[in-house]
Amino acid sequence: MSVEDKKTVSLVLGSGGARGLAHIGVIHWLEENGYLIKAISGCSMGALIGGIYAAGKLDDFENWVRAITKIDIVTLLDLSWKKSGLVKGDKIINTLTALVGDVVINELPIKYTAVAADIANEKEVWINSGRLFDAIRASISLPLFFTPFRYNDIELIDGGVLNPVPIAPTFSDATDLTIAVNLGGKMDKIDKVIIEDNSINEKKSPFSDKITEFVASFKDATTNHISKEWGAYDIANQAFDAMQSTIARQKLAAYPADYFIEIARNSCGTLEFNLASEMIELGYEKAQKSLGRVP
Repeated sequence: MSVEDKKTVSLVLGSGGARGLAHIGVIHWLEENGYLIKAISGCSMGALIGGIYAAGKLDDFENWVRAITKIDIVTLLDLSWKKSGLVKGDKIINTLTALVGDVVINELPIKYTAVAADIANEKEVWINSGRLFDAIRASISLPLFFTPFRYNDIELIDGGVLNPVPIAPTFSDATDLTIAVNLGGKMDKIDKVIIEDNSINEKKSPFSDKITEFVASFKDATTNHISKEWGAYDIANQAFDAMQSTIARQKLAAYPADYFIEIARNSCGTLEFNLASEMIELGYEKAQKSLGRVP
């Protein structure tokens, strides 16, 4: 199929932590089925996946994230020791910048907008220029977990606080369809991803060495600190997920996309990035189910 024959898409990628890895499967399905993604609006993990895709590095990121283990996740968390959040996020962003490159949004071949929240002024902030990973860092600033990110003298947090499925930035797009991916779908036992805990005997991936290069030797300190806070954080995170799910339903009802794909909010935990392969497959399956019969 020629480029001219493909349906052009504005893709809206919602927030939801590790569930956002399902976005990768959705993108693969769209590419394989005659769709051309011309614009991306993303929030939190959706901003991260969408930005990396727009930069042309999704395959590299997918190989990297499929190799991540539970230990790797812990070692990528740099403690902030501040009351505003457990993790600074510098280590994660520096890791991704090394993997993807220090990209500028204005130079991307795809229109891209990351959505963050200015909580002091109770408004969304759309970031569509400047350094890509500054935009991503602002958009992924999950309350209580990441420290807020200062951008243009404004303290920004996770855009999912105000708009977990940011359709509005696509309103002016000259594309054939708007497709939204909501990671806050109703809880569904069928969608729950379950795997054996075989982290001790995990197969070594060719990309494991690349991950190891980027992580430092502070595992014990990080694990001890987080274990003290995790109970309260887990409760807060469940509350945040429920809030985002409610807001997403309201936003989608008020500003419906042409088509939407829904991932159950209990399909995996916020930090279960070790379930990358399962979540990518789930996203692909949900895209097929939702869009497979679109004429």
